[in-house]
Amino acid sequence: MKNKFYIFSIVFLLLIFQCNQLFAFGPTSTVQYNGIDISEWQGDINFEEVKNSGISIVYIKATQGTDYIDPYLEEYYNGAKTNDLKIGFYHFLTARSNEEAILEAKFFASSINNYTADCKLAMDFEEFGNLSVDEINSISATFLETVQNLTGKETIIYSDAFNSKNTFNRSLANNYPIWVAEYGVNEPRNGNWTEWTGFQYTNSGRISGISGNVDRDFFTDNIFLSDNTTIKIENNIVPNVNENFVIVRAGDTLSRIAEKYNTSYTYLAQINNIENPNLIYVGEKINIPNSNINTVRDTSHILYIVKSGDTLSGISLKYDVSINTLVSLNDIQNPNLIYVGEILRIPVIN
Repeated sequence: MKNKFYIFSIVFLLLIFQCNQLFAFGPTSTVQYNGIDISEWQGDINFEEVKNSGISIVYIKATQGTDYIDPYLEEYYNGAKTNDLKIGFYHFLTARSNEEAILEAKFFASSINNYTADCKLAMDFEEFGNLSVDEINSISATFLETVQNLTGKETIIYSDAFNSKNTFNRSLANNYPIWVAEYGVNEPRNGNWTEWTGFQYTNSGRISGISGNVDRDFFTDNIFLSDNTTIKIENNIVPNVNENFVIVRAGDTLSRIAEKYNTSYTYLAQINNIENPNLIYVGEKINIPNSNINTVRDTSHILYIVKSGDTLSGISLKYDVSINTLVSLNDIQNPNLIYVGEILRIPVIN
């Protein structure tokens, strides 16, 4: 009986090992590069120190939605380029339809016009609202294809491991490489992609030249563009007057949107025919006056978009600011209740 149990145990362990091998999710090549991805959350960066820390690739957040350009985009680009770092750009997608995906693709492309990218242009789509899986995949394909057509550059999907397996489909996996995020593991696992081009292994990395946490990544040589000439958009696509809007996300209020764009909530209510300024809906379009669409960077604060798993205490610890300060600054009614997609203002500690 003991021998039978011993044999069964060996067979069971072998089956587990084979299953693990079957679902192993390895890199596209043995050649790998150390990288980081950055946005205004990192504040001022010393790129010479970053380069000396062994970083080869820097992905810079360029845009979000149809109206937000990262205020550090040009500064980060120039700093990385001056120090001979390989550069990639990513866009945080908020579209809720194929039409909005096209507008965001145009905005992204026009915002990086005349810049030189070394790495594939990345789509960061991680907040889906009430979209179905089919809608998510259709919007993603529309955005990626439009960006490629406008820029002539290849694209890549950034996603956490869960969504890269359970949300994005095999059609996308067959057509676009994956830059996958999974923390606390030596190797990410996935069901739709067989290999990764990028692997974001932590969001709390530390390197010289950056104060505070930064996302750390491994990239393979598949991350590089086949054509890394300067991006040139024909006729320089720019959203027209009717495209100046924001999409309401969870946690948004009309007063916060008005504050962000230096206008009044009563005026926004008036031009958007909103009967009750205290009642707006996730996914709703809010038109913004032309004179307010491009905002000046507020160097005393950074903006933080709440992600799945975030807590106010965790954000407080990450940015070394008290919970009471965050509550007061963001008019939070319940410190134990924040929403995915909510935008929080974080004071910059000098």
